[in-house]
Amino acid sequence: MIRKFLILPILLLSFHFIANCGQLDTIETSSKLTGAEFLAGQHHWLIPLGENGIVLSQPSSSFFVYFLSLFYLYVGYKFWVSIRSQKSRYFWAMGFFLTGIAAILAGTSYQALGYELKCTGRDFCLWTTWWEINYEILQNAGMNGFLAAAAYTNAKASLRKILLGYAILNTFVYSSLVIYGAIVPIQFLVSFEFLELSCLPAVIFFLFGSAYGYFTKKDKMNFHLLITWILLVFVMFAYAVSLEMNLTSLLWTKGIWFTENDVLHVGLILWVYYILKTLVTYVKDERE
Repeated sequence: MIRKFLILPILLLSFHFIANCGQLDTIETSSKLTGAEFLAGQHHWLIPLGENGIVLSQPSSSFFVYFLSLFYLYVGYKFWVSIRSQKSRYFWAMGFFLTGIAAILAGTSYQALGYELKCTGRDFCLWTTWWEINYEILQNAGMNGFLAAAAYTNAKASLRKILLGYAILNTFVYSSLVIYGAIVPIQFLVSFEFLELSCLPAVIFFLFGSAYGYFTKKDKMNFHLLITWILLVFVMFAYAVSLEMNLTSLLWTKGIWFTENDVLHVGLILWVYYILKTLVTYVKDERE
């Protein structure tokens, strides 16, 4: 089961590297955006490297997301070195390793090298890149890693098998649809909204599973699991509110660069810190 979970995203990522991926470039932004317009809408630095220099997009935002990615990997390592034959800890580690790599890819394309990857050498900027497609696949796999961990802490027998099977199936189906959406292309299938939808069932189980575990056992592990998932929902809610407020534009008109993504990434940094201080200590498998 563990081997299947790890092999699936690797095989799917390998597939799209050899597929006809040129159609992804045909997905356009809602309004055709030139490179100059792209830069005008965000903070950036021109680094004097090479003939024309390199544009570093959103320096502060890049810092937040790269810090988050390294924090993911560090916490994954902390789970890894404390596995103690606990499969839940193994899957927490795998989830953080996958999401850590995913965050590096996302930060490179959405933030740090966004201009270089989407606009350089083009009349109009691209809507997305293969860096972002890879991010979505790995992020989904990471969330399913967390679901597999939850299957070992909050489920037994047949329910555990169902959850583990669902985690593998969700990873395979989502990745296949994203790759299909990138090759055809279909914009919704490669969107962040579709990624969120693919992770929603897992989040629902996280909340109900940990709540049931805590109210029936009153133990520290389920208490901290419940707080963990409530915090994640709160972070996503704050992100959605900032999007609705159009926070980036509101602040940028005042010369302040702090985006909706910064709200998300700073919130996730705090979320991961809570996990480091609690779950690394308390997580263990539920006995059959």
